[in-house]
Amino acid sequence: MPFGDLMFSPPGLPQIDPMSNSSDSASSPVPSGVPSSTPAHDPYKAWREPGFRGFLIGNAASVIGRQMTALAVGWEIYRRTHSATLLGLVGLCSALPLFFFTIPAGQMADRLPRKQIILVTQWLEILAATCLAVLSSWHGLLPHWPVLAAARRGLEWIVIHIEHSAAPTIDWGIPLMLGLLLFSGVVRTFSWAARTSLVPTLVPQSALQNAITWNSSVFQASAAAGPALCGLLVAKTSFSTAYAIDAVCAFLFFVLLAPVKVRKPAPEENVKTSIAKGDLLGGLRFVFQTKLVLAAMTLDMFAVLLGGATALLPVFAERLHVGGVGLGWLRSADAIGSISMSLLLAYLPPMKHAGRNLLFAVAAFGVAIVGFGLSPYYWLSFLCLLFSGGFDAINVVIRHTLVQMATPNELRGRVSAVNNVFIGSSNEIGAFESGMTAGLFGPVASVIGGGIGTILVVLGVASLWPQLRRFTTLESAAPKAAKEAL
Repeated sequence: MPFGDLMFSPPGLPQIDPMSNSSDSASSPVPSGVPSSTPAHDPYKAWREPGFRGFLIGNAASVIGRQMTALAVGWEIYRRTHSATLLGLVGLCSALPLFFFTIPAGQMADRLPRKQIILVTQWLEILAATCLAVLSSWHGLLPHWPVLAAARRGLEWIVIHIEHSAAPTIDWGIPLMLGLLLFSGVVRTFSWAARTSLVPTLVPQSALQNAITWNSSVFQASAAAGPALCGLLVAKTSFSTAYAIDAVCAFLFFVLLAPVKVRKPAPEENVKTSIAKGDLLGGLRFVFQTKLVLAAMTLDMFAVLLGGATALLPVFAERLHVGGVGLGWLRSADAIGSISMSLLLAYLPPMKHAGRNLLFAVAAFGVAIVGFGLSPYYWLSFLCLLFSGGFDAINVVIRHTLVQMATPNELRGRVSAVNNVFIGSSNEIGAFESGMTAGLFGPVASVIGGGIGTILVVLGVASLWPQLRRFTTLESAAPKAAKEAL
């Protein structure tokens, strides 16, 4: 089967709206030779919505600021302590809120106005970033409060017993920085649940796939730009400058989002389900009741869990005999591939066989990971990671669009929270799995085994949920999935 037919419908063919109730269009075929009245595909359809445009630009600024702070905090703490254990605690402080607060965050996003949640959390993020900037500049002037002394002794005890070394140099500002990082993680968990479920209320349903595609590509670009800008700023100025810019970016998001008008959900988006509004686990119930959504989430979770090679890139950089610059390019290869594919998807016509495309993309991702593990050449390794990022972008766009379109508006916050737990936890556990299997069997076997495991998961999901193979256009997800959840 030709790749073009597998991936997308031909640009010239008319698309039938599965949500249309018009009997005329169904019973009156277009006569031969008469031009179709179906409008041409508009790659900028979502951009023409002022609300989405303001959200997208503001969210991009916020992501850049967040990525700058994420890199700067770990970098500064390591520079001041030279402790890898404290560097690990930085990651733990960022990950813990995801596990403990994602489900309540989804519940809040369904019970309170999502736009207001984002606006409030932006001010809290401004506060956290400003405090980090102040601590970075004047940590030596902190009073010796008993609680800081106790926290400092606790960190010293942890480092001594894990690293089996002498007591590290931990100043009074380190416990506060970790505390602020934990606070910021909680705030961003609540903000993220509201942001994800807000996007469908900013555009008409016909533009949702285009909106999610642009949102994904802009997010990838922002996530890649943040660390790069942080490195330049810290080299030229200081860590406090990076934190201050994070605060400015959060304020910019507030300013751009404040005037945005949220659309009322369309009737098919507001389908009433048997899941109560106050049901904290309603998102989980909906996911397990809606087979298409469960299949897509399961496929992505195990692909990330098994196929991720990011944690082992320093090992492969040494194996390929490249230095820090080569490692940096390897680290950015999947982001470059993802951004490129996301932009391409925004320009191409709507997908004709979304379920089949999803299975194909994840399987191809696994093949690219196997190629990376086998590659003896740097250029080939870079290309494999580039293609893995591109295929992953297809997976992300289809899954995000499917989840958002299949979920009734009153459940979007909780379902988005479940999606965040599925994907967020698989990233963290996937890095752990890669490290453990690399230690047991070697890095090459770890990566190749993960890629093969991803391909086997695709075969398993396709067999267990055959409706995913038969799933056609993303626009058809809303009525079908909503009925399944009743």
